[in-house]
Amino acid sequence: MKKYRLFGVISTICVAVSILYSFVGVSQTPIPRVQLITNPPLERILPFEAGTEKQQSPVTLTLQAIDAVGKPLENAKIALQILTPNPNPWLTTDFPIVEGTKLLQMEAAAPDGKLEIQQMLPIRGNYQLRVNVSPLVANAFAPYEQTLNLNVRENPVKYKYFAVVAAILLSVGLLGGWVIGGQEKLREGEIAPQSVRLLLSALTVVAIVTLLFINISAEVAEAHGSGHSNTTEAIAPSVQKSQELEVHLEGDKNATVGKLANLTVRVKDTATGQPLTDVALQVKAIALEDNLTIFTYKGIPDSNGKLTWQEQFFDGAPHKVEVEATPLPGAKRQFYGVKVAQEVEVEGIAPPLYIRLIGLFYFTAIIGIGMAIGLLIQRRQKPQARA
Repeated sequence: MKKYRLFGVISTICVAVSILYSFVGVSQTPIPRVQLITNPPLERILPFEAGTEKQQSPVTLTLQAIDAVGKPLENAKIALQILTPNPNPWLTTDFPIVEGTKLLQMEAAAPDGKLEIQQMLPIRGNYQLRVNVSPLVANAFAPYEQTLNLNVRENPVKYKYFAVVAAILLSVGLLGGWVIGGQEKLREGEIAPQSVRLLLSALTVVAIVTLLFINISAEVAEAHGSGHSNTTEAIAPSVQKSQELEVHLEGDKNATVGKLANLTVRVKDTATGQPLTDVALQVKAIALEDNLTIFTYKGIPDSNGKLTWQEQFFDGAPHKVEVEATPLPGAKRQFYGVKVAQEVEVEGIAPPLYIRLIGLFYFTAIIGIGMAIGLLIQRRQKPQARA
């Protein structure tokens, strides 16, 4: 009986080891993936900075679909979604409405398995790039999905500005606490000494001015977003017919910050009415106020001669979407570039009131800390003076 028991134990151990080995083997089996390359490198990427004269450029994002053996996939279709960082109510960004939304959604043919775009990243935080890779030819390979993370750090200059403002507010609070701590004797009919009353009046004025500044800034930003473009630049028409070729750009002419706008470009032969696929489409989205490019992509239309994408205009100002069609190298049809464009009015949305009050809360807290330190210093000095 002991021999049979020993044999059973050994068999159980062997089965368990074989199962464990099979799991390890499966986990080490190479799988297809998507490789992300950024230019500039990740550590040098900074978010968009509004109202600056410093030259800014969108970030180049290159997605390369790779098979299980590490070779680029051919004849692939890549669907991409870019999700902005999730909102944090206590540490808001420059564009709170943009937090937790979709920045871009598109699907494009990638004959060499590569999708390259240039996208301006509006805020700091962790972006999610959801990528779906499927074959252009049925059953060429198994579709797969992958989520990539892109962490954008805050601009270091903003930390310096905050340190300066915090130092000033702390000094004001320290001075106030010093004055209150060394308050004079009350005169008949006075609630507080004159110095204390003057200090409290000054703090009240500062609080009122701060509230006015916060609300006026929000209203100006909203009016800025709803205003019309005053640019004098000539914009190409949205439909061009030239050299037996028709290029038509259509989509939303009004957009809202925080929501995606739908855009489509169609290319067809005017003689036959058939869609064209052997053309290259250069897409650009430009903020007209600063003449700043926020998105670019160069690709080819699908089998229906269409290229469709959804884009969020995070800055509440008029934008121009521009598409130029050119022949692919070696294409039978050769023609000069045909350009179409469309202006998009963008409605800005003011941040909610509670977000505006967060900054006031922090400023008040810093002043309060300074006052507490000033009071503490005065209380420690009074016993020494009496002694």
